[in-house]
Amino acid sequence: MRRVSLALLPLLFVAPTYAASAPQETRAAMPTIDYPQTRRTDVAEEQFGEKVADPYRWLENDVRNDAEVAKWVADQNKLTDAYLATLPGRDLFQARLKALFDYERFGVPTKKGGRYFYSYNSGLQNQAVLYVRDSVDGQGRLLLDPNGWSKDGATALGEWEPSEDGKHLLYSVQDGGSDWRTVQVLDVATGKPLADKVEWVKFSTLVWAKDGSGFFYSRFPAPAADQQFQALNENQAVYFHKLGNAQAADQLIYATPETPKRSHTAQVTDDGRYLVVTTTEGTDNRYEVTLIDLQDAKRTPRKLVKGLENEWSLVGNQGTTFYWSTNKGAPRSKIVTMDVSAATPTPRDLIAEDAAVLQGAGIVGGMLVASYLVDAKTEVRRYALGGKLAGKVDLPGIGTAGGFGGDQDDPETFFVFTSFATPSTVYRYDVKTGQASPWASPKVAFDPANYVVEQRFYASKDGTKVPMFVVKRKDVTGPAPTLLYAYGGFNVPVLPGFSASRVAWMEQGGVLAVANIRGGGEYGKTWHDGGRLANKQNVFDDFIGAGEYLIAQGITGKTQLAIQGGSNGGLLVGAVVNQRPDLFAAALPAVGVMDMLRFDRFTAGRYWVDDYGYPSKEADFKVLRAYSPYHNVAAGKTYPAILATTADTDDRVVPGHTFKYTAMLQASDIGPKPHLARIETRAGHGSGKPTDKIIEETADLWAFAAKWTGLEVKPVQ
Repeated sequence: MRRVSLALLPLLFVAPTYAASAPQETRAAMPTIDYPQTRRTDVAEEQFGEKVADPYRWLENDVRNDAEVAKWVADQNKLTDAYLATLPGRDLFQARLKALFDYERFGVPTKKGGRYFYSYNSGLQNQAVLYVRDSVDGQGRLLLDPNGWSKDGATALGEWEPSEDGKHLLYSVQDGGSDWRTVQVLDVATGKPLADKVEWVKFSTLVWAKDGSGFFYSRFPAPAADQQFQALNENQAVYFHKLGNAQAADQLIYATPETPKRSHTAQVTDDGRYLVVTTTEGTDNRYEVTLIDLQDAKRTPRKLVKGLENEWSLVGNQGTTFYWSTNKGAPRSKIVTMDVSAATPTPRDLIAEDAAVLQGAGIVGGMLVASYLVDAKTEVRRYALGGKLAGKVDLPGIGTAGGFGGDQDDPETFFVFTSFATPSTVYRYDVKTGQASPWASPKVAFDPANYVVEQRFYASKDGTKVPMFVVKRKDVTGPAPTLLYAYGGFNVPVLPGFSASRVAWMEQGGVLAVANIRGGGEYGKTWHDGGRLANKQNVFDDFIGAGEYLIAQGITGKTQLAIQGGSNGGLLVGAVVNQRPDLFAAALPAVGVMDMLRFDRFTAGRYWVDDYGYPSKEADFKVLRAYSPYHNVAAGKTYPAILATTADTDDRVVPGHTFKYTAMLQASDIGPKPHLARIETRAGHGSGKPTDKIIEETADLWAFAAKWTGLEVKPVQ
């Protein structure tokens, strides 16, 4: 299985601090907020017989290249900062978050050439660093420290991969939160970088040739200088870079210029013989697979799987017998084999589809190790290569496990385990004996026994049963301020995970609820299909149903519910606030897709048509128009308090989405509660964000939510 990177964040227990406050209606009168004036234009387009107004389209312009947009951002931040400074809980949250983040966090190690490579954060470092050990329990040696790469700590270490012999490290540099990567090579023995440098890499694997002569990667053509963060990402191609060469000399391995929307990533089989190129056109797990025999001097591509119809994820190979995870004829996925030496390779079932959802698999220690989801919780199983079940991996509890990478003949592998009340711990696992032992355990001062994690099931509008985790201190009873989170899209499951940020909310007496709504991958393809395209309203109904359930069950009160979501989850929050503004006290949409009629015109937006549909097609347009947050702000209704967040270097969901949405909120008659935008600088969609920025932003979010849900914030003793 591919190496995973889970958030390694703490939870601390303190004495009870929750005290219920009076409903919002009895609180002091709210002061009028004087919003900055946003220029409104008469831009409108005729679309399928409807005239669609877009008065704030000019806010789509890049803040770096448009002085008017830059001034608008500065004015919004000035207003938001002034408002947040009035919240009494802000400083308390910030101080507590700093303490909660201050603990050691380890990544899952990758073993190559007898060396162990792993990420590490001592606690408050803005960026995780990279260490190497010469033995499994040896002393770590610092290899890369990105904290000195920029003055503001916003330049991060991205993807990395050691060579097969462990002598070189391939790594990427991420600047300011952008998805663009610059790829470089390090000499592991000396710690010095080589001259090799590759640019314009995005959404790419980094894969060494087994002989260490060079590496495979995927890149896009260089965009125009003023379009680096907005231009559509098209014409991705796979290249081979030979060590010592300039990028201009890199060999083009695979491209499809006749279909520029197709993207391509590469893998090398463990025996080093084959390159497997996986092609996709969107976000769906619908792939074509191309095989290249690296022993062939011409490196002639051979199509193994055609049609962009199903998922085909390489598990491993034994000679010409390839193992795949696929959802062909199996919505919850299965494992099949394929003899690639045959004239027409045919998949044969090895491990049948199960009631659980297959998440991933790999060959390590001569065994197949497969990870499944059972009601949004991880279960890991071991199989002989012939498909016979050899048992399960004993996990520390109910939660999320990931990792299990390594060489096919090495019985040693590693995995990380985390849950809502369990900080992420890395375990060493002996595949042959089935024994796991802690390799890196966080040392945090809290008692998980003081928190309770429940999984409940509630009925959505159409009767569908939806799971939801509810997490709180054991002593919190009765209606309490509650933070409800969900995602609901792109086949992405939302799993139990540890978060220092959420602890800061819960230790004050707040409740955390995480709803596993449709559109995600918790129950396989059927669950995903039930919440996308024409079925997208099910996602909103599921989330609204979660809020109604929390109130009906007395977990929270009618004026105590805050909602949060990011990216597709930001869209979720924006849509449900428009549909049910009465249900929520506060809303925290982050980096959301807010204009559903133009999302496909920027950077990676064109990939998302798999989940959202095409704005240019009438049937899809009608669905999108009906829920687009920007186009459906309901003037005349009283809205909850809203703090929308984005960042100037977000080149995945461009910040213009949030800019336009905020302008529409502020110009509409939706009540006196604040409707603000918090716009981070030198940050992107989320990855690579420095620890200090995370702490500052979270303190602002929790203080805002506390204000409007009645959570009384007190110093932690």
